Amino acid sequence: MFGYRSDGRKLKTLPPFFKVIPNIMLERNDSQVLFKQDISIKNLDEYIDKKAEDGIKFSYMHIVYAALVRIIAERPRLNRFAINGAIYARNKIYVSLAIKKNLTDDGEETTTKAEFNGTENIFEVKRKIDAIIEQNKDTSADNDTDIVAKTLSLIPTWLIRGTIKFLRFLDNHGMLPKALIKASPFHTSVFLTNVGSLGIDSIYHHLYNFGTTSMFFSMGKKKKGYIYEDEEIKEEKCITLAFVGDERICDGYYYANSFKMLFRYLKKPELLETKPDYKQDIQ
Repeated sequence: MFGYRSDGRKLKTLPPFFKVIPNIMLERNDSQVLFKQDISIKNLDEYIDKKAEDGIKFSYMHIVYAALVRIIAERPRLNRFAINGAIYARNKIYVSLAIKKNLTDDGEETTTKAEFNGTENIFEVKRKIDAIIEQNKDTSADNDTDIVAKTLSLIPTWLIRGTIKFLRFLDNHGMLPKALIKASPFHTSVFLTNVGSLGIDSIYHHLYNFGTTSMFFSMGKKKKGYIYEDEEIKEEKCITLAFVGDERICDGYYYANSFKMLFRYLKKPELLETKPDYKQDIQ
């Protein structure tokens, strides 16, 4: 069926602007918007310490992952993607992550993604992320993404570009095999990278033209920063979240309100312990 995809459904009832704009800005690197925000870690540290007393080991990354899953569930337009001049809504929530199997210059890196239905609380998100990281730390183990990458690497160099173009053609017309979409970290709701674990501050990471990624978040290292709150400027320990998003999926007002919700969850992580106020995707 025209417009059918295994990972989403084509949206037909859209404001005129959102019907036209994907045909003006054809690629994601045409439509990238950038945003950066310092997040106080005072409440995060208190939450992490409190849970440690109960024998539950949280990191900043766990909390950010859970908060992202939550806002995508509660703000469903964030779970859209633009491809081949049309806007689609994803069927589920996916979070992609890169995993360094050992922290050396020559250490292997792999990329994978976790699937969520949007009803998970922070404990369920943590369990799923921890399990994926543990499975992928083994240098002898290959996930689906690794297998596809190694298979493509066997193709002669002069043919790889043509192969990728062919895969993009299939993807643009909804014909990319479901197994490849499942294995691809580029077909995801959001990509999150924790560059703070490498000892550097957050970066603006580009969106990939291949695949359907509409949002990319980067977490930086702990540092001192100035936080404006309650009409006061305070110097506090913080981390910086840098965001790159596709402006074709929703307008700036929707993005801004979604970020406010994200920051609220990061200020009060205990809100993530309950089930979300989940709303099914809207047209």
